[in-house]
Amino acid sequence: MMKMTRRLLLAAVAAAPLMAGAANAEGLITIIVNDPANPYWFTEGEVARKTAEELGYTANVAAHKGDTNTESTLIDTAITNKSEAIILDPANADGSIGAVKKAVDAGIPVILVNAEINQEGLAKAQLVSNNAQGAALGAQAWVEAVGDTGQYVELFGNPADNNAQTRSNGYETVLSQYPDLEKVGREVANWDRTQGYQKTQSLLQANPDIIGVISGNDEMALGAIAALKEAGKLDQVKVGGFDGSPDAVEAVKAGEMQYTVLQPVAVFSAEAVRQADNFIKNGSTGVDSEKQLFDCLLITKDNVDKYTGPFVLEQ
Repeated sequence: MMKMTRRLLLAAVAAAPLMAGAANAEGLITIIVNDPANPYWFTEGEVARKTAEELGYTANVAAHKGDTNTESTLIDTAITNKSEAIILDPANADGSIGAVKKAVDAGIPVILVNAEINQEGLAKAQLVSNNAQGAALGAQAWVEAVGDTGQYVELFGNPADNNAQTRSNGYETVLSQYPDLEKVGREVANWDRTQGYQKTQSLLQANPDIIGVISGNDEMALGAIAALKEAGKLDQVKVGGFDGSPDAVEAVKAGEMQYTVLQPVAVFSAEAVRQADNFIKNGSTGVDSEKQLFDCLLITKDNVDKYTGPFVLEQ
């Protein structure tokens, strides 16, 4: 895999709604994200759309919301609309392979963002956060917050998304070095705030003496914070997140979340469109590696004032 590091994460995120851009000469780029109700995926779609329009394309943004059947239908629409390229955040590491292959068979290059599929050679590129590196950053910050002794629980993302397991493995690599830290529970909360709240309630009932919650993303972590507030335990239970979302940053500022790991979605979404443009015009993305990793950044109370916009941190 190729690793890309950015010392400065700067991206202009338009506030316009998810919609088609004005007709442009270069043709159509279809952008398919997960669920724009989540600010991470909203930013992913908006940055890609804005970049495509700046390059002279019409851009459509659509959402599959984690459903592979919807994803397949959206790919069919992209084919029917004669898209020049498709930017796709895949719904499922295995289940999205068929949709990608369908587009490729129709002669449309596909660039994957944020999540991978379990097959190489179909997509022209797969651009993702360096989840292992980010998880290690987060886990170490979490240990610094909770100490090296006590019981804790983990909130796990969507099992169909390789990112969930990669982050969990990254946490375990660090936390296993502290034998007096005991993981007493792990619940799947599917990247969702409401599920994070509900699963944390259950975990607290079974494990009332925990000292921390380590979460696979910010939405689940924010749900955990709500449950801890309700139980009157937020002061004694430390929470860590992953994404760098605006709500998580506000929670860090308020002292309710110890840290969040920022994914450079504003960087790799724009880069995905630029690589699609290169492929359309030159037959190559301009990058040798299909799988490309973009390093994450840690946001704590010490640098939270450098958060200048959604998923943007000045270094």
